[in-house]
Amino acid sequence: MEKVKTGQEAATEIAKTGYYRWIVCALLFFATTINYIDRQVIGLLKPTLEAEFNWSELDYGYIIMFFSASYALGYIIFGTIIDKIGSKMGYAVSVTVWSIAAILHAAARTTLGFGLVRGLLGLAEAGNFPAAVKAVAEWFPKRERALATGIFNSGTSIGAVAAPLLVPLLLSAYGWQEAFIITGALGFVWLIFWWLFYEVPSRHKKITPEEYAFIHIDNEPAVVESAGTLNWSKLLRIKQTWVFIVGKVLTDPIWWFFLFWLPSYFATTFNLDLTKPSLPLAVVYTATTFGSIGGGYLSSYMIKRGWPVLKARKVTLLIVAIVVMPIILARYATDIWVAVGIISLAAAAHQAWSTNIFTIVSDIVPKRAVSSVVGIGGMSGSIASTLFPLLVGALLQYYEQLGNITAGYNILFIICGFAYLLAWLIIHLLTRRMKPVEL
Repeated sequence: MEKVKTGQEAATEIAKTGYYRWIVCALLFFATTINYIDRQVIGLLKPTLEAEFNWSELDYGYIIMFFSASYALGYIIFGTIIDKIGSKMGYAVSVTVWSIAAILHAAARTTLGFGLVRGLLGLAEAGNFPAAVKAVAEWFPKRERALATGIFNSGTSIGAVAAPLLVPLLLSAYGWQEAFIITGALGFVWLIFWWLFYEVPSRHKKITPEEYAFIHIDNEPAVVESAGTLNWSKLLRIKQTWVFIVGKVLTDPIWWFFLFWLPSYFATTFNLDLTKPSLPLAVVYTATTFGSIGGGYLSSYMIKRGWPVLKARKVTLLIVAIVVMPIILARYATDIWVAVGIISLAAAAHQAWSTNIFTIVSDIVPKRAVSSVVGIGGMSGSIASTLFPLLVGALLQYYEQLGNITAGYNILFIICGFAYLLAWLIIHLLTRRMKPVEL
């Protein structure tokens, strides 16, 4: 006798043909890629702009610091805005403003002018992750959220690889102003597709009832939503918010260390020529793409196998924290490719961590508060990332004066190796007796 399918099994089988949620995922991926391209243009044009405007290193440093401070502030502003006006309009506002800011770089003629448009860019670009995580929570069941987050989060890696290829071509073919204008215009192209294809599932005209049912099929009664205004005092009183804050504050600085100091590490330790295309750096940043998607796939696979959602996320985070730890051994690497292999593993693990720490917010926080919590945690992580370079700079300068700068990097690798495990232990303690939250 043929087995009679349960309602859940039937909905799951039918929903396999559903594709609108993956269109949404593609839109989030391209937005994140554009986000990282736009933020990297000024760094790639730095030598040209220094010659054009007679910038000192201090001038450039002020411009970057203004971006970082505005980015931290933007997290909390856009996190709140997106929860109030919704993911469709909120994301559109964020991309519109950051695209305008990116294009306005072409009109800047002073250091102050560049600082102002850079600040506007940072403020608006911070809306990307609160909006994207909220959209994933709206469009994907918990069993698929980490994979979807991993896919869109891989846009950070693709953007990091695409910008060094695209910007020099635009510079040589047209000029530095056009490089800002053309890359900035990419956001407006994306907006056309966003407005045509995106809507929340409950208002989407083309989604099938089966796919809609599948999106909500494994939502657990983990949270209770009620009316009322969300504010910091409410959100900071719940453990769920602190899970994300801890996950960002202790690990975001490590990612920025990978982005901004790895080239210098390879140059000083292995005499890598940074004036030429760098295959070792390309390998490291490409590995992060596999980490982002792989980390999302792993926890999603566990959930599909019947694991409780929170347990699947926490086990994945523990695995990732352990995978990062071999970076401590980078100090013993005498060959550049051994170091590349160890660091690539750690960088990929970070992106797997990032995927799951973003996803866990949508698992334990009411949907209407997701962007606000992402904003609070994102701002906290950005502040930590702004302060961590002070330690990095002081440590490296001290050991450089002693004639052994590599020793400074070795200490930093030890910090990197234990940061994720410390974060996991705190998260585990926070979630051991976590109760449903009412907001």
